[in-house]
Amino acid sequence: MPKKKISKRPGWDEYFINIAKAVATRATCLRRKYGAVITKDNIIVSTGYNGAPAGMKDCLEAGKCTRKELQIPHGERYELCHSVHAEANAVIRAAVHELEGATIYISGEDNGTGECHSEPCMMCKRIILNARIAKVVYSDGNGSFHVINPKNWLKNRV
Repeated sequence: MPKKKISKRPGWDEYFINIAKAVATRATCLRRKYGAVITKDNIIVSTGYNGAPAGMKDCLEAGKCTRKELQIPHGERYELCHSVHAEANAVIRAAVHELEGATIYISGEDNGTGECHSEPCMMCKRIILNARIAKVVYSDGNGSFHVINPKNWLKNRV
């Protein structure tokens, strides 16, 4: 009798982080593309990617990125960016009852160099905390991911 072929089935975190990577392909940023997936009980309730607000010309349409032109490093001067972050877009498209106790998966790609470290910025951390999301999973930039409880962000804060 032939042996059965055993296939490695991805765990839920790996599965949803890969979906976040696919969502990121819709992003309109010229610097980095991010995707976010929010799940509850392993069911997708919302997705989001970084891009300009509805009705506003995005960087792809404009053919330029203000922050890139000004050589502003990643993580600085977000007020000059026209995009809404993937995490924020995913949160605003979900119902309040779907967010409490949910998990958000975040993955990003640096245009031209591949996967990047995708820890949420401080503004998105506050949005995640306010939405009462219970678990955050984000790409580490090296083909793996971090799993954290967002309440840990509150430690050592005044």
